[in-house]
Order: sequence, then C-alpha cells, then structure tokens
Amino acid sequence: MTEDNLIQIRAWFAEYCSSFYTDNEDDQRHFILKEEHTHNVCANIIRVAAEEGLADERLLLAEATAILHDVGRFEQYHQFRTFRDSVSVDHAALGAEIIREIDLLADLFPEERDVVNHAVESHNAFLIPEGIVGEQLFFLRLLRDADKLDIWRVFIENYELPVEKRSEVVELGFPNQPYCSPEVLEKVVRRELVPLSSAQTLSDFKLLQLAWVYDLSFTESFRIVAEKDFVRRIAATLPDVEGVQAAVNTILSFIDERVAAEVSSGPVFSG
Repeated sequence: MTEDNLIQIRAWFAEYCSSFYTDNEDDQRHFILKEEHTHNVCANIIRVAAEEGLADERLLLAEATAILHDVGRFEQYHQFRTFRDSVSVDHAALGAEIIREIDLLADLFPEERDVVNHAVESHNAFLIPEGIVGEQLFFLRLLRDADKLDIWRVFIENYELPVEKRSEVVELGFPNQPYCSPEVLEKVVRRELVPLSSAQTLSDFKLLQLAWVYDLSFTESFRIVAEKDFVRRIAATLPDVEGVQAAVNTILSFIDERVAAEVSSGPVFSG
C-alpha cells in the first residue's frame, strides 16, 4: 500500500461524511460524532501499531482499516436514527458492502484488500471469528483495540454531561436506573465479556463497556486505558450497589497485570 492509496481513501471518506451533513442539529451532531471518532481511531491505531514495530506500508494499511471501519454507521443512522445494530442493521457488514460496491480498494494488492475487508467486517464481532489468521488477524486485533480506545472516550464524555444533554442514541436507549444485573456483575468478576443481550439497564451497559478490557490484544492499549483513567471515570458514574466495586477492582487488577507483563499475546477470548 502506498501513501497515494491512503490519501485517496482519506479523500473519499471526507467526501462521504460530508454527503450526510444536514441542517438538523441533532442528526448533524451524531454524524460529526462518528466522523471525529474515526479520526481518533486512526490516531490510536498509529500509536499502537508503531509500538508493535509497524512502519511503511503496514502502518499505512493499519490506518486504512481505521478510516473505513465505521463507514456503515452513517447510512445506519441516516436510515434508522440509531447506532444499535440489533434493532437496525449490522453496521460493520454494511460498511464492508459499501466499500465493495464502489470498488474503493481496487488499487490495493489482493492480500491488502482482504486485510481491510476482514477488519471492517469483523471489527464489531463479539468474539474474533474463527478462521481469521495471520496478517488478517493481526490487523483485526489492532483495529478492535484502537476502536475500543476511542469508544470509551465517546461514552465517558457523554456520561459526564448533564443528564439533559446526554445522547440516548449513544446510550442505545437503555433505561438509566441504579441497578446492575447479577449476571452482568458475575461475568465481569469472572473476567468474561458481556453480551449486549445481557444488559438491562444503562449501568449494565457501562459494565459491559468496562469488560471490553478482556478483549484487548496489545500492551500499549492497556497503557492507554490506564493513562486516560477510563475505568475509574466510567466507574464513577455507576450506582453504589453491591458487587460493583468488586467488578471494578477485578478490571483494574487485570489491566495492571497486562501492563506489567508487557506481552501482546492477544485477548482473553477468541472465537
């Protein structure tokens, strides 16, 4: 992959984003949210990838996956006014379809196209699908880490707003009740990922987000989580109910262990 290839992809993405711009203030806010998220994921993936020793063509390829990973979000929100895949459309599959339909990656080598397509299509999977190996697996893990690192920022900034200014779209419509499901708390303490179907309240959804640390692959990602204090900032918005502190302590201990180990061995779970 060349710098010219990446410049073309950046230019296409900028034009694609602007095609959704609207005078509707609320809709525009959500389109800009996803555009800014994409730019931040690019910064994250460059940092993590560079720490892993990527350079030249492979670093450009990593950034390409980040630029394109959420292109499906724009059409998803345009059609359904939600970011919740389960009640609308799988935004990752939609994004991959959009990329293929316009043959955006025609100038890349076939193996590079495969890396980008697999990364876009699987970046939101609950678990990394079986059968993805080698370079495709490596770049998918990079993207999943970089994506989570900015999604945490998006959620935290939303949670720290006054209630009347927060986005129900960002919170996926979960009721803001001071209740945490025992099933969700138990999974977090057992160091397991939490499926969205298990979440009943916004507090459950926050615990689900905290459990994403178990899916991180690279030591630098854990360093960023610690540096940005993501866990404590989300934890500060959780209700003071039984089991929450134990869950938070489990997550903090896990992060400390991974940073101390300094080994990028992949996530705890895979498909």
